Order: sequence, then C-alpha cells, then structure tokens
Amino acid sequence: METEKQDWYLEYEIHKNRPGLLGDIASILGMLKINIVTINGVESLNGKINRRRGLLIRTDDAKKIELLGSILEKVENITLRKLRQPTILDLLAVRHGRYIERDAEDKRTFRFVREEIGVLVDFMAEIFKREGNQLIGIRGMPRVGKTESTVAACVSANKRWTFISSTLLRQTVRNQLTVEEMNGSKHVYLIDGIVSTMRSTERHAMLMREVLRMPCTKVIEHPDIFVRETEYELSDFDYIIELRNDPDEEITYENIETGFSGFDIP
Repeated sequence: METEKQDWYLEYEIHKNRPGLLGDIASILGMLKINIVTINGVESLNGKINRRRGLLIRTDDAKKIELLGSILEKVENITLRKLRQPTILDLLAVRHGRYIERDAEDKRTFRFVREEIGVLVDFMAEIFKREGNQLIGIRGMPRVGKTESTVAACVSANKRWTFISSTLLRQTVRNQLTVEEMNGSKHVYLIDGIVSTMRSTERHAMLMREVLRMPCTKVIEHPDIFVRETEYELSDFDYIIELRNDPDEEITYENIETGFSGFDIP
C-alpha cells in the first residue's frame, strides 16, 4: 500500500547569498526525492527583507524530513529556522512572501489593513476548510470590508455562507433556518454581534444560541459587543481578526454606547 504524501514547511535564513546556494539545497531535496511544491522569499513583519526563504515540500517518508534537517544544519551560509508540518501562517507566508501581523500578547489575534484583504481572505479560507467547532471574531469600523472578506473566504473555501444577522445590504435578522441551512459541515454562519444582541427578538436569540452550539464554523462581527451582551467571553474565540483602513486606525464603539445609530448601517 502506497504511503500518502504529506506537506512540510521548510524555512531557512541566508547569511551569505552565494551563487548556487539555492541550487545546492534543491539538489539535496532531489537526492532525498523530496518534491518542492512552492518556494518564496519571506519578509519580516515590518516589511524588511529578512533574508529568509520558505519552501513547501512534499514527501511520503517522515524519516527523510529528519535526515533533511540534519543535513541542512551543516550547510554553510544558512541557518535552518523551521522544518515542520505547515501551519496556516506558514502556508500564507510561502504563498504571499510575508508573515501576517499577530498580537504580541494574545496569539489568537491577527491584524490586517484594508489593502491586505487578499491575504485576509486566504487566511480565513484556510480556517474555514477545517472541520469542527470554530468561533471567529472580526473587529473593524463600518464599511472596512469585514462581511465582504468573510463571504469571499467562503467562496475560496468552497463553503456556503448563511447570515444569521447582518447589515450588508439591509438589516437581516433570521428567526429560523431551512433543513439544508442547518447542515453545519457545508456552511459558515455569519452573526453581527450588534444586531443579534441589541436589535433582535427572542426567537432570533434562540436560533443564534442553537447555531452557536453546533460543531461548525461561526463568524461574529463586533465580538466585543457580543461578549458584553451575552454570557460568552473573548477566551471562547479561537481567532480574533482586526481589520483597519490603515494601521493607526482606532476601532471604537462610541456610537454603540449612545444607541448605535449609524454603526454599520448602509
């Protein structure tokens, strides 16, 4: 029986980019019969070239990966930084050539600006492809692209999106779902944390709680308001995504405190 091939992420730092260095590493991979799937330079978070190269490689023998690591440790002019099964961040780094910004204290929080929506969509799509219970929060000011990014990520992940509540085109508050819409394995459920907790009916609240109990992916916009108005805590979220128009933009909820007039209303 043929062993299934697995992907691995290899990243090394270059100290002296001598001619033929990449060729030498490619030759080592070739001798071990390890395939290169993707290769890219990887920038640091501040945009400066970190002289690192990331590779997504594939093999059917984990022992070859151990041997590869031992060999690369002895190659001059480079330092092996990562050799592991790829995380979502590794996949994005090799795909886009840079790491996404992550909160230094809360490792579940990831920051994007509007011009990085393509990276954000890829990031969310990789999350949506995973099975099981996932709770994702998205912070951001009105019209920054929160809902649009989520819908685009659903398309990329080949998932259907179902609005439980939304203000994308008009205010949507669902009180029930069809049998097909309750199939959580095929759907990503979108909840507006303001609409569902401050502008809804008891029937809607019952539906929202039922969806939240389902072992599937849920995306909640304005998670801070959602947490404030429900029994949930921020620690219940698997990921928190922050989307800004620019890096210095402050995400505030002042309009919410005074009756939320105009917040996320088209």
